[in-house]
Amino acid sequence: MNQVALVGRITKDPILRNISRGRVQTSIIIAVNRNFKNLKGEVEADFILCSVWGKLAENTAKHCGKGSLIGVSGRIQSRTYEREDHSRVYVTEVVADNIRFLSTKRRENEDIYTDSVNSRKEEMIKDSSSEHFHLPKQESTELPII
Repeated sequence: MNQVALVGRITKDPILRNISRGRVQTSIIIAVNRNFKNLKGEVEADFILCSVWGKLAENTAKHCGKGSLIGVSGRIQSRTYEREDHSRVYVTEVVADNIRFLSTKRRENEDIYTDSVNSRKEEMIKDSSSEHFHLPKQESTELPII
């Protein structure tokens, strides 16, 4: 069984990328607090790379900015690639199946697309399937993760 569930804060604004054949993807890093304090009395965090695809990626990039608190569920995936200097890079990431927007923050930059996607930007904005997407109501109490 390969399942993972995380709650954490996005470390920077998500940016959509156009992969092949009109597919969109974004990579986000979420900071997940540990359940204990170190010897200095500080709470440490782990920084987890997450890959998000399709409509889920579009909605995440549109509604979440740096500091947004999200819940991610998905699976762990490992992959490798070779750099130009012929060194091998190993990547372990969470491929997101579902994201819950727990507390959103405004984006610093309103442009959610990279330059390679700007040609499809208007077409994707007009797509009506995201019209039925609603953010949860703002919580009146502060959430425990900082």
